[in-house]
Amino acid sequence: MSSSTAGNYATPVAVVTGAASGIGRSLALQLAGRGASLALSDVDEMYLKETADMCRTAHGATVETAVLDVADRAAVQDYADSVQSSFGRVNMVFNNAGVALGADVVDMSWEDFDWLMGINFGGVVNGTKAFLPYLIASGDGHLVNTSSVFGLVGIPSQSAYNAAKFAVRGFTEALRQEMKISRHPVTVTCVHPGGVKTNIVHNARGVSDMGADTATIASMFNSIARTTPEKAASTILKGMDKKKPRVLIGADARGFDFVARVVGPRYQDMAAPITRAGYAFARKRGIIK
Repeated sequence: MSSSTAGNYATPVAVVTGAASGIGRSLALQLAGRGASLALSDVDEMYLKETADMCRTAHGATVETAVLDVADRAAVQDYADSVQSSFGRVNMVFNNAGVALGADVVDMSWEDFDWLMGINFGGVVNGTKAFLPYLIASGDGHLVNTSSVFGLVGIPSQSAYNAAKFAVRGFTEALRQEMKISRHPVTVTCVHPGGVKTNIVHNARGVSDMGADTATIASMFNSIARTTPEKAASTILKGMDKKKPRVLIGADARGFDFVARVVGPRYQDMAAPITRAGYAFARKRGIIK
């Protein structure tokens, strides 16, 4: 049974991490609307339950939820085994869970670095390794890993986030080739969202170290983030339907990708003075100290 026909998955099973809000919630709702059964996870039990209830109420979906720390390798493996046992198959996996950290390298703590890498990169690796055998066994599997526009270019104060998202990109692109070489029936897609209106900034670490409160930074982010979670999820699913190796979300992501391709490493020298000017403006306006 093929799940590549847009809009009709004929009750396959989709796994979504980070499903309590943002892109993860929108993916869950749109997958439910396509007729998929759902295995949803997050660390936020209350909002995860809310997502599940929305999927059941709006679409009559079969949904199972689990409070899951994707950085916990053993827990993710147990979860994958449980999903396979409960549903009997796994057709789609969306490794979507992620966190943010704002800190220059010189100021960043090892604890914060390990925390972000464990979730943003380790979580993708854990989810991929745990579910991949089941995706292969399904005969028509789809693996979708979330990188970022920051997996295309480096940004000051985002070294840890860049490191994780570049790692997701490299890991996913290598895996895609391995699946093709081995002729395994699994398509692999790497997603690069630009600014999406989600709660990621509210849960970020390091914001106070930048001299501004979380609400201020979140407000600034949402004022420039042009893509809704619903649009992001729709773009991801369309890309998966077409078996695209890379999905760029938003005009900003397409713009950064273009600059990185055309300018090459020189973009760093071009971006540095712009960033300095931005910090100076923010300090002058009292946005940061």
